[in-house]
Amino acid sequence: MVIFSNLKNTVLLWFLIVSACGNVDKSQKPTSDETDLKNASDQILPVVVGANRTEKYLPMLQGKKVAVVANQTSVLFKGTADKTTKSHVHLVDSLLALGIQIQKVFAPEHGFRGQADAGEKVKDGTDTKTGLPLISLYGKNRKPSPEHLENLDVILFDIQDVGVRFYTYIATLQLVMEACAENGIPIIVLDRPNPNGHYVDGPTMESAHTGFLGMTEIPLVYGMSIGEYSKMINEEGWLNDSIQADLTVIPLENYTHQTTYSLPIRPSPNLPNDTAINLYPSLGLFEGTNINAGRGTEFQFQRYGASFLDKSQYSFKYWPRPNFGSKNPKENGEVCYGKDLSQQPKMSEVSLQWLLDAYMNAEDKDKVFNTNGFTRHAGTEKLQQQIEAGRTEEEIKVNWQPDLEKFKKIREKYLLYE
Repeated sequence: MVIFSNLKNTVLLWFLIVSACGNVDKSQKPTSDETDLKNASDQILPVVVGANRTEKYLPMLQGKKVAVVANQTSVLFKGTADKTTKSHVHLVDSLLALGIQIQKVFAPEHGFRGQADAGEKVKDGTDTKTGLPLISLYGKNRKPSPEHLENLDVILFDIQDVGVRFYTYIATLQLVMEACAENGIPIIVLDRPNPNGHYVDGPTMESAHTGFLGMTEIPLVYGMSIGEYSKMINEEGWLNDSIQADLTVIPLENYTHQTTYSLPIRPSPNLPNDTAINLYPSLGLFEGTNINAGRGTEFQFQRYGASFLDKSQYSFKYWPRPNFGSKNPKENGEVCYGKDLSQQPKMSEVSLQWLLDAYMNAEDKDKVFNTNGFTRHAGTEKLQQQIEAGRTEEEIKVNWQPDLEKFKKIREKYLLYE
């Protein structure tokens, strides 16, 4: 009965779309109702990630010696019989089963299986399941060395990003692309949706503060899939000496930047759900302070607090403890006074309201900022200065706009999706 009902609804929706289109004057733009119907029909089709489009990239791997840049999110999805849930198989396992000659795996921050804490060094090793050598790109090396790339024919990159500049996977992407360009090795990027791809916002990285938390002068939230962003890196001359990699992007199907996409696998230990991922651009700025942003609880990036915030201003409190992904959280074991944001509606902007609230209510304001860390996350010294000077959110955001408009014009050249 469920299948029949779904089929009936699909047929009815298709009939309505066809009927509406039949009455359209082709010389005029579609009405908003017609656009809504088309958008509804688009959502019937599930997003197909680049990894699942094997017909596009397997021919480029056959007979080649391949290295894969991957973590726990690097999977191919398999629909189940009722099409309501999905199982998955890891990309590496799938390629090995197909006879592809994988030589090694490069692992980003958090490691190949995604178990390491944020900032925790990851060591080289061997994958116990496949026996493949694991080369860490978040340990003594951030960039593959020429020795790591010896006897390789192609690099395959497949990691789920969340679209925030200080989330280090895009820095890993840039350094891998640079190594490939320098050593004449083609790179294939399997595209994945950006759950924060529906907007562009935040302070823009300044050249004086670039590093692994932001290698290029882009806004905090840049509104691009990782495939689109790889094209921007390559063609804007952001690799060393403006060299270009031999880059191929395997695009998504049935995706636009307004498509709601729920990540089926944690992209890192402290982003457990859609709410945390959506709040991460705003609450991630607390990473450069001494205020806890939910690490050491089961509500990472869905709350904030500290023992030195004025408890008379808050009805919410919690105690961070060591847990999966956070062996030593800020304010470990201390009572944190702050706010619970776990029911916050979906956002389409970077919000400073919580950072401003915490600073205003800090009993000792000198305890708030870890200045060097905050600058590296914000990408500028100005934001801390503006907060300490008592600027409002509106006043601060006005200063972002010229850089945001400049970036949007560059971004437009590399968009693969509407």
